[in-house]
Amino acid sequence: MLKGSLVALITPMEEDGSIDYSGLKKLVDFHVENRTAGIISVGTSGESATLDIEQQLEVIGKTVEMAAGRIPIIAGTGGNSTSEAVELTSRVVKLGIYACLLVVPYYNKPTQHGLYQHFKYIAEAVDIPQILYNVPGRTALDMNNDTVAELSRIPNIVGIKDATGDISRVAEFVSRCGPDFALYSGDDATTLAFIAAGGHGCISVTANVAPKLMHEMCAAAIAGELAHAKELNGRLEPLHAALFLESNPIPVKWALYEMGYAKKGIRLPLTAFSEKYHDQLRDAMAHAQVSAQII
Repeated sequence: MLKGSLVALITPMEEDGSIDYSGLKKLVDFHVENRTAGIISVGTSGESATLDIEQQLEVIGKTVEMAAGRIPIIAGTGGNSTSEAVELTSRVVKLGIYACLLVVPYYNKPTQHGLYQHFKYIAEAVDIPQILYNVPGRTALDMNNDTVAELSRIPNIVGIKDATGDISRVAEFVSRCGPDFALYSGDDATTLAFIAAGGHGCISVTANVAPKLMHEMCAAAIAGELAHAKELNGRLEPLHAALFLESNPIPVKWALYEMGYAKKGIRLPLTAFSEKYHDQLRDAMAHAQVSAQII
C-alpha cells in the first residue's frame, strides 16, 4: 500500500495542445526529488477527457519510462464505457504501471448494482491492482458505501480515492473494507481530517505545486503528529482553495507555468486561467512558500 501524498499529475502541453514531453520529465523529477509517494498519470488533472486512447497510452508509457523505477506510476484508465475501460486497462498493464485508477462512470448514471458490475467486470478481466475513484462533483453519481464495501472484497480492487469531502465515510470504510484497503482523499481541503479519521493519504491536485509541503503534512498526519500536520496544512489551505477558483486543471497548470515547470498549453474546451484570479493564486502560492520561476 502506498501511503502519503500522491500527485494527480498534469499533462504538460505546448500552446498548440501537443504534449510537452520535456516538461513531463521535469515534473517527474520534481516529484521524485520532493518525495511524492506516487504519480497518477492521465487522470482528471492530466486532461484524460481530451486525450484519445493512443495519446493516453503514450503519456502513461513515457511517464513510466521517465520515472525509471524511482516512483510508482498509477494510470487513470476509467471511463463510462466498461468495454473501453477494460481495453485501456488491459493495454497499460504492459507498460509497467503499479496500479490503475478507475473513475465512477459519468453521464450515463448507472444504478449501484450497475456500478458494482462495472468494476467487478474490469477487475476480473484485468489482473492488476485497481483503485476506485468516486468524484460525484464530476460524474453526477455517488458510489455509496455499501457498493464500495462489496467491491473491496474483490482481491485486486485494493483501494479508493474518495473525493466527496465527507469525512464521516472514512470510519465506515475502515470498519467494512478491512485494514489492507487503501483509503485516499481526493479532496485536498479535507485531507488532514481524512487521514486523522483513518485514511492512508491523498491523491492531490495541490501536490503538483507544493509537493514537499504536501508530503510533510501527510507524513505528520499519518504519524499521529496532528498539531504539526495542522500547522503545515495552515500554509496549504489558501492554495487548496485557490487551485479550484476555476475547473481543475486550469488553475494548477497556470501555477506551474508561473513556477517554470510547464508551458501555457491546455486543451479545449478548457481555456486559460482568468486574469482576475491571478493575484489570488499568487498570494496562496506565496503563503505556502512556493516561489515563481523555481527553475
